[in-house]
Amino acid sequence: MTAATPPSLPLAGITVVALEQAVAAPLATRHLADLGARVIKIERVGEGDFARHYDGAVHGMASHFVWLNRGKESVALDLKSPDGVAVVRALVAGADVFLQNFAPGAVARLGLDGETLRAADPRLVVVNMSGYGASGPRRDRKAYDMLIQAETGLVSVTGTPETATKTGVPASDIAAGLYAVNSVLAALFRRERTGEGATVEVSMFDATAEWLGHQMYMQMYAGRQVPRMGLSHAAIAPYDAYPTRDGQVLIGVQNDRGWQDLVTKVFDRPDLADHPRLRTNVLRVANREECDAVVATETRTWTTAELDARLAEAGVPAAELNDMRGLIEHPQLSARDRWREVGSPVGPLRAILPPMTFTDVEMAMGDVPALGQHTDAVLTEFGYSAAEIDALVASGAVGRESTT
Repeated sequence: MTAATPPSLPLAGITVVALEQAVAAPLATRHLADLGARVIKIERVGEGDFARHYDGAVHGMASHFVWLNRGKESVALDLKSPDGVAVVRALVAGADVFLQNFAPGAVARLGLDGETLRAADPRLVVVNMSGYGASGPRRDRKAYDMLIQAETGLVSVTGTPETATKTGVPASDIAAGLYAVNSVLAALFRRERTGEGATVEVSMFDATAEWLGHQMYMQMYAGRQVPRMGLSHAAIAPYDAYPTRDGQVLIGVQNDRGWQDLVTKVFDRPDLADHPRLRTNVLRVANREECDAVVATETRTWTTAELDARLAEAGVPAAELNDMRGLIEHPQLSARDRWREVGSPVGPLRAILPPMTFTDVEMAMGDVPALGQHTDAVLTEFGYSAAEIDALVASGAVGRESTT
């Protein structure tokens, strides 16, 4: 009797070639790598992905690069060289997915556009990522995350009543990256049934606009701009951070039953359940200042730990307001064994397991690559001789491993 075949990762056997930089595209391909795909990352000779140079916080490596690029193979190429472009074509010829986030029109000038590549291989999945899309008046504009947040109006609903802010994480980049992952998975699934690949466009602008659906419909149909509320909520009360004896707790009461639980089970104030100005959410929103004052008076009587326990026991939605140290030390991560170690050019690094948790197989968490670390191995695999690789290196068309 033979042993059962161990379960494979969902994307085992899928090869992705990526012309990528910064955040959006690298996030997409890192998730594909976590799911088991082989990701060959094309980087500039000498410089690499410019995210490598954002900071040196991780023992000299950039925190963004470490976050977004584990599990990939780095091949350094000069795309201004015809020989470098020829190498990309050779790699794509052996791939299932080609994903890129270069400036609009750049890959077409290199002959790496979807139409050209899929004419040679109709099964190929091509994903083009951009800031604003392949057409329209903003097509050629610079499209950093903050700029997209401003153009889409995300900053108009983020921040305090006095100050508009961008989100604390690159939300537009992340949105586009996740939609790119979804596109790849859907296209590969369709290919399994039809044999046909796909060309897909994902823009940061479109992805962020999708996330603003509620606020957009409020403006279109109610004629109202959803106000900036800080930690509060425009349509719910109480919903904010409230003081304790030694800190704060976030409380978010979603409905009138929750209000009754809060005031009777947590505050021991049943008289507030039918307060004439607070008994319904509509009334509490209309009298938000009074509602918040009433809640704050009660929350101040407990420590944060005491109040958090009471809220949890009563089933009232609440949370501690953590900083990054609080996240790193959070018992939810340690209790669920979410920390792992990955390799890197500067030694082992801590990383959190990907959020997609399969019960039969753990996601791949490969090493963070050095620039050009896999150039020789990948080119050899794709048919280049040692002499040919040496000649390409000598011409500057390809680059070997660097700790840059």
